[in-house]
Parts: sequence; C-alpha cells; structure tokens
Amino acid sequence: MPATSLAHALEGIRLHVVTGKGGVGKTTVAAALGLTLARGGGRVLLVEVEGRQGISQTFGVPPLGDTEVRLVQDSSGGELWGLSVDAKAALLEYLQSFYKLGRAGGALERMGVVDFATTIAPGVRDVLLTGKVFEAVGRTSGSRRGHGELVWDAVVLDAPPTGRVARFLAVNEQVADLAKVGPIHSQAQSITRMLRSSRSTVHLVTLLEEMPVQETTDAAAELSAAGFGVGTVVVNQVRTALVPDPVLARLGSDREALADTVRSDLATVGVRSGDRTVGGLLAETEAHAARLHLEDGLRDDIGALGRPTLDLPALAEGTEDGGVAMLADELAAQGVG
Repeated sequence: MPATSLAHALEGIRLHVVTGKGGVGKTTVAAALGLTLARGGGRVLLVEVEGRQGISQTFGVPPLGDTEVRLVQDSSGGELWGLSVDAKAALLEYLQSFYKLGRAGGALERMGVVDFATTIAPGVRDVLLTGKVFEAVGRTSGSRRGHGELVWDAVVLDAPPTGRVARFLAVNEQVADLAKVGPIHSQAQSITRMLRSSRSTVHLVTLLEEMPVQETTDAAAELSAAGFGVGTVVVNQVRTALVPDPVLARLGSDREALADTVRSDLATVGVRSGDRTVGGLLAETEAHAARLHLEDGLRDDIGALGRPTLDLPALAEGTEDGGVAMLADELAAQGVG
C-alpha cells in the first residue's frame, strides 16, 4: 500500500475520530490532538461518548455534561471546548427537534421509555451519540442549520475502542435501511454521508505491543472496507532506547569482552562487580535488546498500513502537570495543526 503524507491525511478534515484498544491512551491522544488544533487558532470541540469522564480527568476540570465547557483559551486565539454526550439527553433533544414533543418528552422519560431506548434497544444509543456529533460538526451560527458560519473549526471525537468502532460508525446505515422514509431515514443518511466523507477521518492509537498493533491492523482493514477514511496511526508511550546500539551489537559477538567492560566500569564508580551483578546486568540488557527487536517488527507491521505515523513519548509523570501540553507540542513538531 503506497504511503500517504501527513498533510494529505489531514487536509480538509473537520471530524477527527480517535480510537484504539483499551489501555493505549486514546483519550489522552484525543485531548492532545484537540489542544494542538486549538493552538493553531481554531475553535475546537473535544467530545466523549462513553460516559467515563476521561476529558474532565485529563484536564482537571469538574465532570462534563451535555453543555460545552471551555477547557483552554490559547494565546493564538484558539479555544478548546469539551462535551460529554449523554444518550438520554440526546434522545430527548432529538424528539424535541423532530417531533416537537415538549413536555411529552419528560413524560416518556418518567415512563421509562427513554431508559429503554438508550440502554436496552440495540444500536439506538450509538445512533443518538453519532447524531449529536453530526450536529456539532455541522452547527452554524445562523438560526437554521447551514446558515451562518461554522461554530467549530474541528471536532475531535474520543470514540469507542477499535473492537467496535466500525460498528459504532456504521450504525446509521442500518437505521436508514430499516426506516425507509421520514426524518429518521433522512437523518441517518446524512450522518452516514458525513462520516464517510473526505471531511472525516479515523486516527488509530496503539502501543508497540503485539495485541494493540494487531487490533490496529484489524481495525484499519475493517474501517477501510466499510468506507471510512483512516488518517494516522499514533504510536503512544514510545520509550527511549536505554542502551547504545554499539553495546547491543557486542552482546552477540563479544559478550565476554563486554562483561569485562561492565565489571571495570562498576569498579570505577565503586560498585561491586561480582559475576552475579555483571551477569544480571547483561541479562537485563539482552531482554532490552529482545524488546527493541520486537518493536522493530511491530513498526514494520504499522508501516505496512501505508498511513502516516506519529510518535508520542512515554511521560514519566503521566498527563498531570502539563503532560497533555507536552504531547501537543510533540504533535505540532511532527506537522499536526
């Protein structure tokens, strides 16, 4: 597969969907991406749909609700806002928008109809969540949709994990097939067109570990087959090599001489240099070398996808005390924004 440049992968994108296997840091990456775009002077909305309050924890703010909250005001004039989409609130909003139910919507909630639709009925929850994202992407300052200027220059969606992201994005296509006419059909078709358009892309977050890379590869194939654009692969928590390449090379060809060097160096700094200590250090170095070799192979698997790759370092202190800002700096340095 021919490689795609980063500039081409990001050109014209208004909806950035960020996904990854659980535990790879997709929420952190989504936050860093949103901050990077805002630093470029844009007005950016960062959206979560899983109810985990990952955005509020990342930025150290109170739990988000169904109203946008400004997270960052950048010196460039850009702004980053946050939103946690709740399926129940989205359903009530939908019923009011299309059917003008007013207080009848509250009656449905008291009767348990809203809870049924959002927690039990298959797929309805995802329809509502994607519908809210669709509304944000197309929202304008005018009194009617499509009139006036766009409210958000970009929307970054912290999406469900790779294992179900394709189903999440494709749910409206199934709804359009079931509802052949009417507002539900039209809405579902519009959402599907937006998600499959050149304005939207899916970024895949992974670690240099076998399972995350395999899920990334599988998700890229599934998304492409379903007609969704794949943007970048973000390799998160990249660790710096601890041992210089010349030392690693000596492990296989000159191990005994390397042991003598280690023993001499330990003695120089006043550390006991017995066989057990030296042997343990060499064993740790061999394990590190094996890990680097595995990561090189995983890099090849990622490269085979033909998508631009972005690297984010492992942060010793986590995302607290400006960690997300550091990751945003890294993304900007690699050409994002």
